[in-house]
Amino acid sequence: MQNNLKQLYGNIDIYLFDQLLKDRYQDCSKILDAGCGQGRNLVYFLRNGFEVYGIDPDEGSIITVKALSKSLAPQNDLANFQKTSAESMSFPNNYFDLVISSAVLHFASDEKHFDQMLTKLWAVLNPGGYLFVRLASDIGIEHLVHHLGNRRYLLPDGSERFLVNEDFLLKYTAKLNGHLYEPIKTTNVQNLRCMTTWCLQKAGV
Repeated sequence: MQNNLKQLYGNIDIYLFDQLLKDRYQDCSKILDAGCGQGRNLVYFLRNGFEVYGIDPDEGSIITVKALSKSLAPQNDLANFQKTSAESMSFPNNYFDLVISSAVLHFASDEKHFDQMLTKLWAVLNPGGYLFVRLASDIGIEHLVHHLGNRRYLLPDGSERFLVNEDFLLKYTAKLNGHLYEPIKTTNVQNLRCMTTWCLQKAGV
């Protein structure tokens, strides 16, 4: 059973898996993983006939995800996978039904960079489409992180990240005129780091 699940879903983010179990994206057809890595969150979509796209600034990751796509969904155009960053991608506006951004936005160098990435992710999303974001936050470990400037912090696990909090995410939700289709949820990993799930739906036409 375990092998069957891995074959069906890969090493998918458990919170993205949760959305699939809720049939959240059943009406979506065109999917972008912005920061796709080697495609761990794309196995289900490739296996189930979605039109799948992915971007990543790492060339090796793009080579690997193309091989994954060719293996699982030969009909999926390999040109859909591009070596680029979120803020520099060239897809048309209002193009995707679902945009995934898992463990990407917390690499922003400052708030301006964060805004550039998020604004681009939102622009390529169709009206009525879904944005699924996982990113680092200081929610629950505010007293354990050390501010380095520009919303970047040193975490107890030794990493440096751009950190958000609930107020920051709610302000962006309002700024984008988005709707939370899932409450903001945060996982505290033994007070070493916290990861927050932020799920937005774009207003329809």
